[in-house]
Amino acid sequence: MSLAIFDLDNTLIAGDSDHLWGEFLIEKNKVDANQFKHANDQFYADYQASNLDIQAYLSFALQPLTQFTHEERETLHAEFMETKINPIILPQARELIKKHRNQGDTLLIITATNRFVTQPIANKLDITNLLASEPEIIQGKYTGNSTGTPCYQHGKVERLHEWLAQTNHSLAGSFFYSDSINDLPLLSLVDNPVVVDGDSKLQAWAESNNIPSISLR
Repeated sequence: MSLAIFDLDNTLIAGDSDHLWGEFLIEKNKVDANQFKHANDQFYADYQASNLDIQAYLSFALQPLTQFTHEERETLHAEFMETKINPIILPQARELIKKHRNQGDTLLIITATNRFVTQPIANKLDITNLLASEPEIIQGKYTGNSTGTPCYQHGKVERLHEWLAQTNHSLAGSFFYSDSINDLPLLSLVDNPVVVDGDSKLQAWAESNNIPSISLR
């Protein structure tokens, strides 16, 4: 049995859940459309260019959560799942997850996107273990801040090592599937890195290092 680690956005799903959540809030008139869209798109472009200020982005992305009651958040996310996420969960991703599950591997999603957005997606995929960027919640209320190490670039490695220490899992024989050059630190750590529909920089790295590449599209 090995550890099978999966990136989420543009790996198991055909899109970026964080960016989509922002677009969904715009569609629902929950944020200022023009101002929010510009910032949402710019942060996503920064992510793709590997120069995202993750703390600034988390402050931006988590702020709207402070405006809603628990019930409003739950209702919005349920609609978000139904209309935006379920249609882009990749059937071949489900098959890959099933293959590792049938082998008895431990399944883990590790994502820079915050837990509010991603926990229901992990639940939908029936993956119990999730490492995500963590919103700060005090007395049941979102503060708009994040807490702990953001789960981004080298932060994914740091968070994974913390999780390994807590759970007594090992990286021996481990797999990690990702599309993004931002995940190079973690891809370089595991025994079996696999590039999934990789961006141009990651694909070039895979080809020059004889790393397997697959498509789930």
